Amino acid sequence: MSILCGCCPLLECVYCLGCARWAYKRCLYTAGHDSQDWGLATPHEFEPVPRFCRYILSVYEEDIRNPVWEPSEGYGINPDWLLLKKTYEDTQGRAPAYVLYLDHDHKDVVVAIRGLNLAKESDYAVLLDNKLGERKFDGGYVHNGLLKAAGWVLDEECEVLRELVVKYPSYTLTFAGHSLGSGVATMLALLVVRRPDRLGNIERKRVRCFAIAPARCMSLNLAVRYADVINSVVLQDDFLPRTATPLEDIFKSLFCLPCLLCIRCMKDTCVPEQKMLKDPRRLYAPGRMYHIVERKPCRLGRFPPVVKTAVPVDGRFEHIVLSCNATSDHAIIWIEREAQRALNLMLEKEKRMEIPEKQRMERQESLAREHNLEYRAALRRAVTLDVPHADSIESEYGTFDKTQDDETEEEEEETESITSKVGESSSSSSSVRQSYKRRRNRGVSWDELIESLFERDESGNLTFEKSDLLR
Repeated sequence: MSILCGCCPLLECVYCLGCARWAYKRCLYTAGHDSQDWGLATPHEFEPVPRFCRYILSVYEEDIRNPVWEPSEGYGINPDWLLLKKTYEDTQGRAPAYVLYLDHDHKDVVVAIRGLNLAKESDYAVLLDNKLGERKFDGGYVHNGLLKAAGWVLDEECEVLRELVVKYPSYTLTFAGHSLGSGVATMLALLVVRRPDRLGNIERKRVRCFAIAPARCMSLNLAVRYADVINSVVLQDDFLPRTATPLEDIFKSLFCLPCLLCIRCMKDTCVPEQKMLKDPRRLYAPGRMYHIVERKPCRLGRFPPVVKTAVPVDGRFEHIVLSCNATSDHAIIWIEREAQRALNLMLEKEKRMEIPEKQRMERQESLAREHNLEYRAALRRAVTLDVPHADSIESEYGTFDKTQDDETEEEEEETESITSKVGESSSSSSSVRQSYKRRRNRGVSWDELIESLFERDESGNLTFEKSDLLR
């Protein structure tokens, strides 16, 4: 009995210390930490985001010809091109409301899906229809309820989508959604890419997905693998992409939220992130990430928004930010507004630079190559971190299954551009490329390659390793 009396205070002290450490880390953690090492997005790649936000907002209108909630820029929708609209009565609660829009201006077939309706029990049923590790898909795990909802939508609209894809071979097929709808849109993209025969053998490069304020709906290997198809947009402190606790547990624990917070607190404190990465059932925000940052720590007001982008493996919005804007940043209205502001600033900056059309096209081509390299870097990073089922990704899927010669040629061009930046002579450039080939042939990791080409200065920043290149 005396032993128990002595252990209880000790356990209480350990628990209090763990909670204090967790609170300390959370209070110092800001949204800027998530994307501080990411690159800046370009106007060309970010241009569709505010447009798709407006398409999603149009789903909330009862009559698109007589809008009630129209934003200042309008929805940008031609009512004559709106092919169909499905309400909750049409879907019978199996999926959120959505529209099918044929966008001739941008040569795009768009399926836009609305977010969670707090007044509809069917939306909660979709979220609750999942257990950790319940549904396997394509070598990973996905959210069961969202996958079933996407399957229902695809079964309903398969014939229409197939006719449109075949009739307009130069058009892309885009799935866009917000919150709950983002998860359904993501699952639709997975299904179409996995089974292209259902839509007339549509090519992977014609399929896109824009998940606005995305739910964590797929395992890490799938999130990285489909980064060439799926794009996730997060506004500053949005809570949903950071909520590692399964959605079904959150809604089931509304009457015991302190218990959930205590368990979450201890888990974040005691379980290292490397161990979490190795759990194949753990779900993540999907695809390539776009992070809109508009507030800075310890400063009041909003600053001009900046958009960062990357295909992260570790550090994929793993920590909840203690912020009074965590819920407001999830609203589609705010996301559309800040995304449009960010795009306007990028276009204004590009206009001031007066970039010639030829150079602008060359920049878009080089951007595609850079994204390709970034995808492969993420895949290699996943293998390096021993992410489950990540070792067979590169040779099997989409953009990553290029021939060995194409990869060698692109990587030689990348190495050549690096050496030209430091004024390297042709002989030195050749030696670097030969050294790079030798490293690549022995299966060197991407991190080792970076370390071989760069060195760190006193402040810890990467700089070109001139001492080796200029000898």
